[in-house]
Amino acid sequence: MTAESTDGTGEVPALRARLEESLHRERARGEELRESYRATVRALADAVEARDAYTGGHAQRVAAFGLLLAEASGLDVGARPELEFGFLLHDVGKVAVPDAILFKPAELSPEEELLMRRHPVVGAAILRHVPWLGEGRDVVRSHHERWDGSGYPDGLAGDAIPEPARLFAVADALDALTSDRPYRPAISLVAARAQLADGSGTHFDPAAVAALARVSDDALDAARAGPPD
Repeated sequence: MTAESTDGTGEVPALRARLEESLHRERARGEELRESYRATVRALADAVEARDAYTGGHAQRVAAFGLLLAEASGLDVGARPELEFGFLLHDVGKVAVPDAILFKPAELSPEEELLMRRHPVVGAAILRHVPWLGEGRDVVRSHHERWDGSGYPDGLAGDAIPEPARLFAVADALDALTSDRPYRPAISLVAARAQLADGSGTHFDPAAVAALARVSDDALDAARAGPPD
């Protein structure tokens, strides 16, 4: 006979029920807070994108691609919501780039290129006092780094680049290649996969490109289309 069954007052079962109810309330509050954070981040990402009609929806698409790559890499996306936040806010630093540079149809001058390349640093600075972004800030600062060290702003190479930023670089390039731009039409998903594979080991982390190969075309198409209204 257990101690619980000999408790004539029923205190043990009642205590367990109160504990389970309390845990349920805490989980619900945690999910509500996470959704509040997500809504705030998405609103900020939409505000950044509102400056450029040609990239509308880019943040949402590339975040969806990034989450697929993270899952294919074995990362626990559900336990790391800051990954999605970083993916959505990767270009927040472009708010400090003058329109004349951001929308220039011709090639940028060396001085203009330097200003453009500051947007990851500016973005990380904007978000430095937002503690719940966690490793999402790494994505904002390091998504233009390259596996071979030729990227910016810090010239990081290989595993020195935070893993979420390495995954995001592939997701970002995938969306750029498969989206229409003023200077070129979109290419097919097959052609985009081939280009990204060509950049494996130089521009991109080979493991990130391999993760993309494990994601089906159907999953990518669904991510591009976005959630149903």
